[in-house]
Amino acid sequence: MAGEDLESRGGGVKNRANGSYSSSSYIVDDTETQWTSWLVPMFVVANIAMFIVVMFINNCPHQNSAGFQPKCVAKFLGRFSFQPLKENPLFGPSSSTVYKDQNFKRLEKLGALEWNKVVQRHQGWRLVTCIWLHAGVIHLLANMLSLVFIGIRLEQQFGFVRVGVAYLISGFGGSVLSSLFIRNNISVGASGALFGLLGAMLSELLTNWTIYTNKVAALLTLLIIIIVNLGIGILPHVDNYAHIGGFLTGFLLGFVLMPRPQFGWLEQQNLPSNVHLKSKYKTYQYVLWILSVALLVVGFTVALVMLFKGENGNDHCHWCHYLSCVPTSRWNC
Repeated sequence: MAGEDLESRGGGVKNRANGSYSSSSYIVDDTETQWTSWLVPMFVVANIAMFIVVMFINNCPHQNSAGFQPKCVAKFLGRFSFQPLKENPLFGPSSSTVYKDQNFKRLEKLGALEWNKVVQRHQGWRLVTCIWLHAGVIHLLANMLSLVFIGIRLEQQFGFVRVGVAYLISGFGGSVLSSLFIRNNISVGASGALFGLLGAMLSELLTNWTIYTNKVAALLTLLIIIIVNLGIGILPHVDNYAHIGGFLTGFLLGFVLMPRPQFGWLEQQNLPSNVHLKSKYKTYQYVLWILSVALLVVGFTVALVMLFKGENGNDHCHWCHYLSCVPTSRWNC
């Protein structure tokens, strides 16, 4: 799909993260709360519902009758049928629905990310709404499977508040970085938020390093998954800026939201009264917390000021375009 900037492949192999370090790798204390996951399933339902709305508005057969597009795929679905695979190989709406066109601006109207709308027309809400839209069934399934495998585990261990905050702020961070570097296309997808959860998993492992048993194996597995996913992002038509922005945001948020108390603190009710209690967290956890909060505040402030002043990130980083697409003899960027 020429001219597209999707996050469609960002979640392709992230489902392996669920196996990176299971509960057997973590010393679970009896006093630690195990939460029931409900927010992540609700996120999945919301994304699916939004895709159904997009396909309903797309109405491929109606476009046929008007002479815009030939031969919808899966015609038995009626107005929910997909555009021809030559136009959208992800089994989704028309590229004119995903991208700017004088007649069709469906996803754009529903909240897709576009620099001109965000900066020139002051529609900053698009930095959040774009993470709920997807360009096709394959795009949607890859991201939702990744969300289930990554998000449910995190929500069970840290609760819906911390995981929800990490997901939404990471998605926002990915959108901000994407808008700083991409001006000509619009972007949709939850991959930035998913990379944020992946980053939070990494920082959670690091900040709680002493309580894991198979920590080296867990770290190597997680790093391989992250590198593979970011590597996929250098292919054309993938918004790797959203992936990187979401990952960095989630990585810092993990230090803020997901440190675990020391075992001495958890077992304080079993200690004699004359035994001095340990601090709830280790010193390095407090240091990482402070540094992460400072970096998040400074990073978002600088990025948002640059964005709404209309500055182009490529003017300040002449090699950064290689982070999102590396040209080869097989494709152009």
